[in-house]
Amino acid sequence: MTLAGRRILLIIAGGIAAYKSLDLIRRLREKGAELPCVLTAGGARFITPLSVAALSGQPAHEDLFSLTDDFGMAHISLSRQADLLVVAPATADLMAKMAAGLADDLASTLLLASDKPILLAPSMNLMMWRHPATQANLQLLRSRGALQVGPGAGDLACGEVGDGRMAEVAEIVAAIEGHFSAGPLSGVRALVTSGPTFEPIDPVRFIGNRSSGKQGHAIARALARQGAAVTLISGPVSIADPPGVTTVKVETAAQMLDAALAALPVEVAVCAAAVADWRVARPAAEKTKKVAGGTPPSLVLEANPDILATLAAAGPRRPRLVIGFAAETEQLLDHARAKLARKGCDLILANDVSAAAGTFGGDANTVHLVGPDGVEPWLPLSKDEVADRLVQRIAVGLRGAR
Repeated sequence: MTLAGRRILLIIAGGIAAYKSLDLIRRLREKGAELPCVLTAGGARFITPLSVAALSGQPAHEDLFSLTDDFGMAHISLSRQADLLVVAPATADLMAKMAAGLADDLASTLLLASDKPILLAPSMNLMMWRHPATQANLQLLRSRGALQVGPGAGDLACGEVGDGRMAEVAEIVAAIEGHFSAGPLSGVRALVTSGPTFEPIDPVRFIGNRSSGKQGHAIARALARQGAAVTLISGPVSIADPPGVTTVKVETAAQMLDAALAALPVEVAVCAAAVADWRVARPAAEKTKKVAGGTPPSLVLEANPDILATLAAAGPRRPRLVIGFAAETEQLLDHARAKLARKGCDLILANDVSAAAGTFGGDANTVHLVGPDGVEPWLPLSKDEVADRLVQRIAVGLRGAR
């Protein structure tokens, strides 16, 4: 694939893997990309500005205050004129700055001032990579729309062996080409439900299910990255809307169902929301007063609509793939198989939500993919990794359905 006409801003941070960035510059230039480059102070300790300039065909930028064009605002235009920002290597330090919104040098200022996509190629020591702070920063950046390639596993410069190697140049080039290509789900319409539903008892009280929305939002984000046109129907959550998707915000199960039906037709529907099974039959119009020494009011409940089953039985408007979640605390697979048959959907992701699993509100998930052909266990993964793996299956499944 040619990258002619693409302007890629390459930011080279201070890690031993910076030597790979010289080859990356050469490969991207061979494909026709215009490649302004920025060296951090640490990056310039590993490779020279002269080497970067010779390969990129333009001066290497290092100092924030050396950019004097446009009355000192050249750092804004440098980032805004790019089609994509690539950080390779992306060190733990620079990712921490990005997550915190710091802008104390040229690289971090460009990253904060940019309105363009950012691709990270992490590179660091094994323990730094695995540290909870690094993982939390990465999850935050991905939730804001950052793309990621690598790291790989193998021999590290520090002498240890494990995760933390910057992705190989060919992998980074492929990720860049993938970003500019249409994507395997280009033209596919997708519907994702996420978060909880709140069913009112009165104007100030409700019953509902626990859900942070992190998994559903990650799925919507991953579908959009692969080119799908995504409608995300979200219950009340405190996390940001994913970039590149159409978000519809609801509160109750009935509102979520109405929004889902309004989004049809779609090719794929993923029901990740934790929909409350019941609602109060007659919510009070005014706040129910608590009387000292009195008995609590009795609530008459009725069943909420079954969104997953409704979509799976939507006749000519049924999505080609309908995927649900089974959140269970015990007999995980038995309950998931029964739900698959009862709902009429194509796949179920059975996830363990017992207290020991730490799924609720956490960044990791332990799931089993349950389908008509059997069960595939997925080892504990981050919710973003679960989303990426599911989207790969969706792409394969849609090719089969077509």
